[in-house]
Amino acid sequence: MIALRKMLGCLWCCVLLASCYYQGTGTSDAWSLTEQQMDSISFYTSHHYTQNFNFIVKADSLQLISQHPTEVVNGLQVDTFAIGKGNRIVVADISTMPADTIDSIWVKVARDQQTIGWIHESQLLPGVTPDAPISRFIDFFSDAHLLLFLAIVALTLAVYVVRKLMRLGAKMVHFNDIDSFYPTLLCLLVASSAVFYSTIQLVAPDSWRHYYYHPTLNPFAVPLHLGLFLLSVWVMVIAALAAIDDIRRHLSAGEAFFYYLGLIAVCAICYVVFSVSTLYYVGYPLLVAYIAVSVWNYVCRTRTNFLCGQCGRELHQKGKCPYCGTVNV
Repeated sequence: MIALRKMLGCLWCCVLLASCYYQGTGTSDAWSLTEQQMDSISFYTSHHYTQNFNFIVKADSLQLISQHPTEVVNGLQVDTFAIGKGNRIVVADISTMPADTIDSIWVKVARDQQTIGWIHESQLLPGVTPDAPISRFIDFFSDAHLLLFLAIVALTLAVYVVRKLMRLGAKMVHFNDIDSFYPTLLCLLVASSAVFYSTIQLVAPDSWRHYYYHPTLNPFAVPLHLGLFLLSVWVMVIAALAAIDDIRRHLSAGEAFFYYLGLIAVCAICYVVFSVSTLYYVGYPLLVAYIAVSVWNYVCRTRTNFLCGQCGRELHQKGKCPYCGTVNV
């Protein structure tokens, strides 16, 4: 009897659940996009920009044609005009010309209502940058000639500063360091971020290109690998602020100034060396070795474990105090 009641109860629950099921009305037209909309979505997926996207001209000038590209393809005479550097333009239309042997994609851009023209995409993109501060920053530091120039200048100045500070006996990260892990941590973060950045360029260049067109500082609004890179940048900023404050507490104003110079020089060397070496897959073992040596150097040679009983200065080991001469046992 009890088993029968349980069976009827289960059957009744099934009937209730089945009666509560609602077959919604058909929504087959919810994604019934036009062919033009489908082409726009497909173009956006592969090229990362579409109509109404804003650019800034970075080239000296862009040569546009007033007529439709079909006249160029058919060999007709067209009128051209130029848009100078620094002008903001917007994508007004995109057209594909399969018969064009130079570039099948034409982009119609407008500076204002009177200044509108067409240009090959292959001529447009090298001469413009997305109208966003982060994109302009990325574009500035991605320039090959500029990067090579900055690398040479940074390495030259960094080596000069490091050698000069070592001869002066000044406090400097990794060599004659203070009892603070923040400067070492900052250098390690710069090296790790440089390796991470170059890895993204190697493994997922398309995702970085999409980020270039649609940048953000929110690490949770991008894919995981980009989010981890942005998190490393934020942690780097926090470590830099902590290092600046800790250096100020350990050193006088004059000594702190030279320490800052040395820290900037070492960070510059880390960025250049690890970002370039990772492109040739050498940066990964180099980073592991750098982390191991840096941590060992701080733990065994920099961190202070004792205080002088007479003057209270920090000591790395027991024995004669180098400041007041008192023997600590």
